Amino acid sequence: MPDRSLPDFSFWALDQEYHRSYFSDKHVTGHTSDKSISQFQSLCTALAATVGTGNIVGVAGAIATGGPGAVFWMWLIAFFGMMTNYAENVLGILYRRKGKDSEWHGGAMYYLRDGLGAKRGCKQIGAILAVLFSLFCLLASFGIGNMSQVNSMVSNVVSAGTSIGITIPAIAVGIFLFVAVGSVVLGGLKRIASIAEKLVPFMVVLYFIGTAIIIGLNYSLIPEVFVAIFRGAFSVKAVAGGGFGAGIALAMKMGFKRGVFSNEAGLGSSVMVHSSSNVKEPVRQGMWGIFEVFADTIIVCTLTAITILSSGAIDLTTGEAIPSILEEIGGSSALMSYSFSKVFGPAGAIFIALAILFFAYTTVLGWSHYGTTACRYLFGEKAVWPYRIVFSGIVLAGSVMTAQLAWDISDTFNGLMMIPNLIGVLVLSPQVMKCTRNYINRTFHGSKEAPMLSAFEDVQAEEEVLLSEDPE
Repeated sequence: MPDRSLPDFSFWALDQEYHRSYFSDKHVTGHTSDKSISQFQSLCTALAATVGTGNIVGVAGAIATGGPGAVFWMWLIAFFGMMTNYAENVLGILYRRKGKDSEWHGGAMYYLRDGLGAKRGCKQIGAILAVLFSLFCLLASFGIGNMSQVNSMVSNVVSAGTSIGITIPAIAVGIFLFVAVGSVVLGGLKRIASIAEKLVPFMVVLYFIGTAIIIGLNYSLIPEVFVAIFRGAFSVKAVAGGGFGAGIALAMKMGFKRGVFSNEAGLGSSVMVHSSSNVKEPVRQGMWGIFEVFADTIIVCTLTAITILSSGAIDLTTGEAIPSILEEIGGSSALMSYSFSKVFGPAGAIFIALAILFFAYTTVLGWSHYGTTACRYLFGEKAVWPYRIVFSGIVLAGSVMTAQLAWDISDTFNGLMMIPNLIGVLVLSPQVMKCTRNYINRTFHGSKEAPMLSAFEDVQAEEEVLLSEDPE
């Protein structure tokens, strides 16, 4: 028995009796025999879809265009994004349904149709918004989830090859990615989740180590970096083509755009994979959603930003990228390669190319599931296999198209997805509050009230039995 006279400050302790690691808890990491996935797999798959080129190329572009102040607005959108992602995931679990294949199916389209649609006079509105969301999601899976990621992968591999004197054709990289993506995507969610839970922790830790080394070497510049971030966020100076105050607007615009692109909070995307988890308590999965946004933006994007801002490529006094450096490296997308190359030489550029390759590859895998969910909702199970084939084929198109077109397509469908999803989240927010209060009362105050596990009576009854047999 532990000594209860002393407070327990162990980070890994879940309870006072067993002090078990959260990531070794069978309820979190345990694999299932059916087609549902573990809580940890759902987190890794969601992170796979969010931790992508936006965390490297997107942050670099935001800083080059909007200045260091864009980082502050990324943090702000992430703060609100954590709340939004929590609400989305709670609703996703409450309104999910289990298909004939014993796989949970959930997402914004389901809580729009069955949650918003259950409100008086809103049945048709809910159904229409659910269809619109699914359509936008389907199209977005080809943009943010495919072409923009593939385009960044190809350009960085080609650039890395050039830096060491090797010419790599873009189409050759595209063909390789086509095979690598298709072989996993065609295997369905189980295969995607299995790859994600292995790759995501590995690549995030490796990226953390690399950026931490550079930041450590440039530690004397860290105070100046943060001053530049906060000064740039509220700068009232004029920028080219605009009047006074345009600096704030540009920094805010780039920070919000790239922040949303990176963590996807508010899009209703990651809820589709969180809903496939074997979790029973909606609030537990909601908390994974909070961690997802925090890890993506507050940790990974911040590491990228500090690395770039301390590299010398950005004038911290004016907040502007140094033109000669941008011209030398071929644009803002290579700022992270430049930062690593200054410390590690040619190996640094290769490391970033590999990081982007892994980040973007797993993003493509994660988004294939989002598109599959939307396709299934719109056209039924029979359309899933053709969609996966088309999705794999789009990889080739992304490898040869212009970068700007890929980013424009992604930003457009991001915004379109967000509109119906946020309408549903706002209208159903009382349901989220009620579910959260129920969980807190039962978990921390010993209340004997019935748990809120599903909005549907049949699913609620089934999940209550499972929860009583194996409490989370």
